Amino acid sequence: MELIRGLHNLPHTSDATQRQTLRGCVATIGNFDGVHLGHRAILEQLRTLSRAEGLPVTVVIFEPQPREFFAGDQAPPRLTRLRDKVALLKAHGADRILCLPFNDALRSLTARQFIERVLIEGLQVKHLVVGDDFRFGCDRSGDFTLLQAVGRERGFAVDHTRTFALDDERVSSTRVRTLLASGNFFQAARMLGRPYGYQGRVVRDRQLGRTIGVPTANIPLTSRPLALRGVFACATRLPDGEWVAGVANIGWRPTVGADRPMLEVHLLDREIELYGRPLTVVPCARLRGETKFEDFSALVTQIHRDLDSARQYFLQASLQTFPLAEPHGPEMTDAEAEAVDSGGLCAATLPQAQFPLASAPLPPDTSTIEAPSGPVSTDASDE
Repeated sequence: MELIRGLHNLPHTSDATQRQTLRGCVATIGNFDGVHLGHRAILEQLRTLSRAEGLPVTVVIFEPQPREFFAGDQAPPRLTRLRDKVALLKAHGADRILCLPFNDALRSLTARQFIERVLIEGLQVKHLVVGDDFRFGCDRSGDFTLLQAVGRERGFAVDHTRTFALDDERVSSTRVRTLLASGNFFQAARMLGRPYGYQGRVVRDRQLGRTIGVPTANIPLTSRPLALRGVFACATRLPDGEWVAGVANIGWRPTVGADRPMLEVHLLDREIELYGRPLTVVPCARLRGETKFEDFSALVTQIHRDLDSARQYFLQASLQTFPLAEPHGPEMTDAEAEAVDSGGLCAATLPQAQFPLASAPLPPDTSTIEAPSGPVSTDASDE
């Protein structure tokens, strides 16, 4: 798989030697945040065209995403970092990813300039698949109709993406964010095609947890808006592939103060040296929101309550039968197995029978756990 950063790294069709080596491509354009089942359906649509036409599958993405460029901190939280997005796109069939920096130069292109410079001169696209509501160009004059018209003139075909629904509900990045925020990790995993999780390397921090007998492995997060904030019963994949139960705090740690958001995970009844090691953390059930306590002593008291709640959740999980979110089907492809090793799909290996995903936040009294129910209904966006 080839990752191309920026238009300047694309071969130019004005060069006769390069023009002879270019074969064109089948392509799509989008954010692909989360690389959910709807995105995977688009990639499958492209793979079908790729096999028929003998051309590589190319995905055009933007960094930052356009809404992040325009809205800053008011943009929707990301579901996947760029590195994980690339790994997931590769696992699900992308042969080439063109990552365009979304900046003033790109946003100033008219719709026809974008088509000419990116799709025709840059990619030599032969078949383009986009949503019929896709808009682009500095004046937003670019749409599906314009793409079809230019395609007829310049010799490339344009098809619209197929809507992908789960339980009669359209799968979208916005819907996944809503499910995560509501604590419905079960349905979010079904839409993503894998449990939602975090990957990163453990760093040294202030080590306050050690002073109260609750050591944590800390993974720094970006300062962008967070898809999740709060305290969660979680499953953690250790560097050797073993999954263990834990409690994770995700956010800004308002009681002790912090200059950046952090994921802090405490492994239940395990103490392992993990500095510098890669971890995958999958939130399984929401315990509570992020709270600023009056003092450190009050925080310590609540932390021990959180540990008890998580233990109770996983204990009862071992005594009950939960439905599984069926994250990736019966077998992994070679590309998916490679993505697990690189971190992009580590969450897909979660043993859900041991670490079930809740469909709602746990009540204050966790003496009983309800099995996951159906999806929560909200409006979906066009992602």
